[in-house]
Amino acid sequence: MQEQSSPGTDILKPSAAPFWRDEAKRAIVFQIVALLVVAGVSYYLYSNTQANLERQSIATGFGFLDKEASFEIGETLIEYSAADTYTRALAVGALNTLKVSFIGVVLTIILGTIVGIARLSSNWLISKLAAAYIEVMQNIPVLLQLFFWYAIFYEAFPSPKQALNPFDGLFICNRGMIFAIPEAHAAYSAMGWVFLLILIVGWFANRWGHRRQELTGQPFPAVRMTAVAAILLPVLVWVMYGSPTAMDMPALRGFNFQGGITISPEFSALLLGLVIYTSAFVAEIVRAGIQSVGRGQIEAAMAIGLRPGQVLHLVVLPQALRVIIPPLTSQMLNLTKNSSLAIAIGYADFVAVTNTMINQTGQAIEGIALIMLVFLFFSLSTSLFMNWYNKKMALVER
Repeated sequence: MQEQSSPGTDILKPSAAPFWRDEAKRAIVFQIVALLVVAGVSYYLYSNTQANLERQSIATGFGFLDKEASFEIGETLIEYSAADTYTRALAVGALNTLKVSFIGVVLTIILGTIVGIARLSSNWLISKLAAAYIEVMQNIPVLLQLFFWYAIFYEAFPSPKQALNPFDGLFICNRGMIFAIPEAHAAYSAMGWVFLLILIVGWFANRWGHRRQELTGQPFPAVRMTAVAAILLPVLVWVMYGSPTAMDMPALRGFNFQGGITISPEFSALLLGLVIYTSAFVAEIVRAGIQSVGRGQIEAAMAIGLRPGQVLHLVVLPQALRVIIPPLTSQMLNLTKNSSLAIAIGYADFVAVTNTMINQTGQAIEGIALIMLVFLFFSLSTSLFMNWYNKKMALVER
């Protein structure tokens, strides 16, 4: 027997709301509209760009990368000449950017940590000097600092003919710092591989030592043993290869030096500017991280007889790192991206090399795209590593 609804029941049932009053449906519609707008604008820009390129008879694509570059690069980490291709020239520029960024990041962390700790020193003079360094360097634009150091290197030092020669094998002039290096020999590559192997073994030994100390309470001197081995074993390898001592000595020939290795003013100015500017921000990050550690932790460490250096190394910094790492990652990324300002002082980084390539080929869109991709790769690689390290240092809940 079917139930009969009363006449008023249908009136009380809520009717289906129209889709423009349904938040979920509205959100889907808005997203579709936004996607269509983006696609439309992208298509317009692409078609307009293609039409302009065809009208000016400019070819598109990356086929030009296999052509001869026909320009020299002052600083290279790999062999390069003007007869090489644009691909190799871009590789040289990318390696130059990577070199200054990596060295800059290492020096920035060291200098920033020192200044940040000095900012908290109980010594009034040290604390105020650190504070003055931070305030001054943070508020001078990095580009001006690059110009300043570049001018210092070119104006304060003499020409190659009047180069300063503090001792045999070292010359300092406005072309850079030129110093002697050992001549190529199989001993040095073997020493390098042995040194790398010692560091790897030392890393595993240090991890094992930490686990052993957690279980038994007995420390294992992995760091000291690794340091001693890293000095003695490469020396032993050098002796086994006959103790080669021949040096590649620099000498003035014509208007410049030949031989040895040269650290150019452009590289030095770029490195100094980036390190000094970024380290001021890193110092404040380190200071804030140290101050985030509770005073009770420090007092407890001092109560069990730890010296101030041990308190900082064993108690304060390990806890402060959890606060320091995320903003430190941003500063590392800023330093890498700021390295693109090298073009202003003539350092042959990736941006400078790509700019030369664009001027020769007219492939501006492809060149800019390559710059974006390379810096995106550097930034994402740095972020991935720092995120891994941050997760490794995070507190594990039990």
